[in-house]
Amino acid sequence: MKDALYYRYWGKAQSGSDSGPAYHLLPYHCLDVAAVGWHLLSPDKPMCKQLAKQLQVTPEWLRTFFVFCLVLHDLGKFARAFQGLKQDLSSELVKANSRMSYTERHDSLGFCLWRETLRTKLSFSESVGDEWLTHFEPWLEIVTGHHGMPPKKKLCTRIFFEIEDEQAALDFVQDAAVLFISELDFQPLLDKALKARLKSVSWQLAGVAVLADWLGSNQEYFNYCDKPQDLKAYWDEIALKKAEEAIGALPKSPEISAFQCIENLFPFIQQPTPLQHYAATEPLTDQPQLFILEDVTGAGKTEAALILTQRLMAQGLADGLYIALPTMATANAMYKRLGSVYQKFYQSDSEPSLILAHGARELSRDFQDSILLANQLKTDDDYLNGKNEEDQELSATAYCNAWLADSRKKALLADVGVGTLDQALLAVLPARHQSLRLLGLGRKVLLVDEVHAYDSYMQKLLDALLEAHARQGGSVILLSATLPQTMRETLVNAFHKGLGEDAPALSEPAQYPLATHTPAVTVEQPIDTREAVKRTVNVQRLNSEEEVLAQIRLAADAGQCVCWIRNTVKAARQSYQNLLDGGIAAEQSSLFHSRFAMIDRQQIENSTLERFGNNSTPEHRKGQVLIATQVVEQSLDLDFDLMITDLAPIDLVIQRAGRLRRHIRDEHGNRLEHGAQDQRGVPVLYLYSPAPSIDANADWLKPDHAGTQAIYPHIGQLWLTAKNLLEQGQFTMPGDARDLIEGVYSGEAEDEIPTVLLDASMQAEGKAMVQKSMADLNVLKLNKGYTRSSGDWDEETRIPTRLTEEETVSVALAILENGQLKPYANAERYAWALSTVKLPEREWKKAQQQIPANLKALIENLKTEQKALRWVEIFPLTTETQHYYNAKDGWQTETGGKA
Repeated sequence: MKDALYYRYWGKAQSGSDSGPAYHLLPYHCLDVAAVGWHLLSPDKPMCKQLAKQLQVTPEWLRTFFVFCLVLHDLGKFARAFQGLKQDLSSELVKANSRMSYTERHDSLGFCLWRETLRTKLSFSESVGDEWLTHFEPWLEIVTGHHGMPPKKKLCTRIFFEIEDEQAALDFVQDAAVLFISELDFQPLLDKALKARLKSVSWQLAGVAVLADWLGSNQEYFNYCDKPQDLKAYWDEIALKKAEEAIGALPKSPEISAFQCIENLFPFIQQPTPLQHYAATEPLTDQPQLFILEDVTGAGKTEAALILTQRLMAQGLADGLYIALPTMATANAMYKRLGSVYQKFYQSDSEPSLILAHGARELSRDFQDSILLANQLKTDDDYLNGKNEEDQELSATAYCNAWLADSRKKALLADVGVGTLDQALLAVLPARHQSLRLLGLGRKVLLVDEVHAYDSYMQKLLDALLEAHARQGGSVILLSATLPQTMRETLVNAFHKGLGEDAPALSEPAQYPLATHTPAVTVEQPIDTREAVKRTVNVQRLNSEEEVLAQIRLAADAGQCVCWIRNTVKAARQSYQNLLDGGIAAEQSSLFHSRFAMIDRQQIENSTLERFGNNSTPEHRKGQVLIATQVVEQSLDLDFDLMITDLAPIDLVIQRAGRLRRHIRDEHGNRLEHGAQDQRGVPVLYLYSPAPSIDANADWLKPDHAGTQAIYPHIGQLWLTAKNLLEQGQFTMPGDARDLIEGVYSGEAEDEIPTVLLDASMQAEGKAMVQKSMADLNVLKLNKGYTRSSGDWDEETRIPTRLTEEETVSVALAILENGQLKPYANAERYAWALSTVKLPEREWKKAQQQIPANLKALIENLKTEQKALRWVEIFPLTTETQHYYNAKDGWQTETGGKA
């Protein structure tokens, strides 16, 4: 066997002048990857058991057969076109063919080689047989798709492989079959029903193939070997042992702790809320299950969800958790909040990994600290000896393994993950390595917060994610303060579709607060809420911006802290400037929106939490005014004495009202103990809105609220929101919540919309239908299995997780210093990333025209020198352009003036 032709092909090659052999023989790399798969699919591991159960085979059979498949994952590297990528490595290797260009990836080449040539030429001994060959193709498609997407199926291999290459691949397959499956029972493979079952499981197996290839390519464990030796000897003596070392270096699977009581998870909870009591006592089933928890803001939904999570894990239904949030800011806040809780899901001697998963996680100070401390565990003797107790305690709140931290694609493999919903939605889109994301979610509870906060496009993708997660045995917890009935039904239907069961009928109208649990004996359970969040909020309309500013001045003069939530950045900036022009001091006022450079936004967010957050004092709060956009609408724990909001859909108005006197305080703003009553009087929500008259015309929102109409185009829903809130002049939570929501979103409510507003409303509904259609077009066809026809797979295509009204551009702000462009952010790490701001493309085009000509060459040189800036625009802040941006106002949309 040592003289076999396949020993003349390299699988991995050194880059640069690294020591050791210049290349690693292809058969050995194939065995390395298979050996990793052998350990990953150990029959005693929950993942292997789950996959085998779904396939209706034994775990031992699944491991043996799939490891053989993994051995063949790189058949495409036998292509002479691939071998020509590295020439003159050794005279022992096949010679390059200059007429064969490597224009197709080796993953697709390997699959097409099987279809065109190998499957018809293979000849096995009687012990192996050949009846299984006709059922093998979907399995090979899974493993050859190890670079993150399924292989192409229709390539002409003759222009990539020489006859000698085909023979080498053929010999390798035959020898591998003898080594791995000569004693395999092929009867399960011959069952046609297995092919159908494989489609739903193929997505997770593709993730296993990706992970095995990544780990099996790690030269730190798999040293290069360029000398032929017997395949079985290499497998037994090298591959399996090195794979065990590589697997051993990964974060260990922590032992799950049994649920004891609420106080064990949350010592600060002395009296559980009704929802938290439900979470601790609701009977669980032994199958994947869905919970939808609806309760008012401040009712302890997050704690209730984490209680349920630990119970589901203790029941053996999950090994970890992923919390999906609407924005990066809310994810950052949850990451910090979760640090003191997640370890209690596991045994005290375990070291579970916690990871932050979103596009700018490297810019989170808490995330960076957690990585640095994890690295110190390996290098700092004083730390290991327990001499630095403060650092030791800090590491316990955010343990993070460096292997997980080096790629967002691996982030969902952590035991506990916190991030944006986008990172999870990529698991059901034809995005590279989606299978790894889906695999990472597989044994986790998926917890989605603010589930009402997504548009029609993202809701449709979320439906697909729930279906996929249920199909792979995952449980889901959804949280919302306000959820329309139709959305609740859609979510339940999606989850049950994944289970392959009919969804239960839901009551209509449903009560509120409400816990929905399915499959379960009692699907819907009305829940009381805690007394502290039961309240009546008065609603008053303000007709003009002058009235709003006058109300703000009155409140600030009385020492109250105020927030005005505006619907657009432009409106927020203008109102902030008007506030300053009207006599409010700069030190009393602040502006918070999305168009600040990242470093300024972080500072503003921290300052906002300090002034108005959970630990804010009367000194922090007195007379302070915040003008903000929707960035403060969700998940930030803020408390204002007075709240003013632009007109928005009813669920968002209720969400904003949740920041009005959120905490229990005395008349000066001091926090009061649990069980006390707020002493600031009856809360008032001021609604900046035109009057919802029955004779409203088509320009009802113009000109004063044109920005609102652009952001929330369903004018009919806005009109119904204003009408329902103002007719009563108040609302009581939780009693009025369901009526308010259905009074805007139900089919019957739409009959009340003035006829003149219906055209715009119909256009908005048509837009929502288009968004759903786009989601249907983009989302993977999971029922087809891991195959090219399951989605629009393309190297250049970037399928979005959310839609935007217009294209945005990432712009890095630069300062001209001594003839060089330096990052705007004064930071030791990630200075350029912290200097970036996202802008609408039209605004960027205007700003570009103002860049001095003499700086354009500097910009091009900078983009050449800084690899990270090649796909980012650069904007120099000079005397000519400084008016476009400052740390107090953010990016200006008009030259030389406020927007």
